[in-house]
Amino acid sequence: MNFSYPFSGLGVALITPFDKEGRIDWTALSNVVESLIAGKVDFLCVLGTTAETPTLSKEERMQVLQYVIKQNRGRIPIMVGCSGNCTATAVNDIKEYQIDGVDGILSCVPFYNKPSQEGIYRHFSALAKASSKPIILYNIPGRTGVNMSVDTCMRIVRENPNVIGVKEASGNMDQIRETIARAPENFKVIIGDDSLAMQAIKDGAVGVISVVGNAMPKSFGQMIHYCMEGDFAKAQPIQDKFAPVYSLLFKEGSPCGIKDLMASRNMIENVTRLPLVPVSDQLHRQIVEGFKDIAE
Repeated sequence: MNFSYPFSGLGVALITPFDKEGRIDWTALSNVVESLIAGKVDFLCVLGTTAETPTLSKEERMQVLQYVIKQNRGRIPIMVGCSGNCTATAVNDIKEYQIDGVDGILSCVPFYNKPSQEGIYRHFSALAKASSKPIILYNIPGRTGVNMSVDTCMRIVRENPNVIGVKEASGNMDQIRETIARAPENFKVIIGDDSLAMQAIKDGAVGVISVVGNAMPKSFGQMIHYCMEGDFAKAQPIQDKFAPVYSLLFKEGSPCGIKDLMASRNMIENVTRLPLVPVSDQLHRQIVEGFKDIAE
């Protein structure tokens, strides 16, 4: 079976808005999805880390996925997160997901139990065999505690034709460049760090899965689209505006920073679920000040 790659340009790691009582705010979720599509986002990533997925019940995860699929109405591709540190459970979740309307599955390296490279290979091979949808690997050692090597990544790709890409969030540009250089034609690299997106696209990545795009799809997206067109001269002034403020969104955890920014712009309530908490007053002021001159 031939699996095409539908995820390029600006993707957004969708937040899950909550109301003041901590319940999912469906109206706000609808408004955020519509604002992203109106802002020319190229695809959505649902139920990733930015969605606070570990704090959502299984029923809530299913509800969010189906709600976004229905809201999207097939307008842009949808990637859904499905990860775990128990391979059998992750395989079962993939089989149980109602994934009509989903274009691919994003799955991160197993976290906490720190598998060997052989374990990572076997884990993703099991997921690939269980999935009827294309799979995008997700390498984020800062959260999982272990880095997937380029050799392991290439081994997984060679033996599993429905593994079509990797979201690289190692922050290691040498590793990212090596992955791009060694990738077969049908396998793509997408960057997982907003701050590295411009450089990664210069080096051959096909886009970004963004956090800041939740609040600023038009302005950040313009930079990404300039990069995708190869017009880095036009992209650079926009990158220069964002460069000092990227780190603010992650200073006290994510999605705490992006939720603070969105709440300051009256897009959502500033509510997270424990163990995450809203940012401090000091960081809130820095975020508001830092982003005030970036037009959307």
